[in-house]
Amino acid sequence: MVSLLVNIFQLSAIILLLCSFYYYRHFKKMKKERKLTPFERTIYVITQVAIYLCAGSYLLLFLDRNFG
Repeated sequence: MVSLLVNIFQLSAIILLLCSFYYYRHFKKMKKERKLTPFERTIYVITQVAIYLCAGSYLLLFLDRNFG
């Protein structure tokens, strides 16, 4: 169970890193507000899911380390 949580945590950290890099480069170039493209919207949703997976798996690992 713990190894699965560690893998989920590592995967979500990699996704967050890649998406953050994309956001930084893309929105740095963007000067005006506009609607998000389907690709940008997809990256936004993936980032939100990765944040929740990262936080949830970290919390479960933290609780397992303290109470297990």
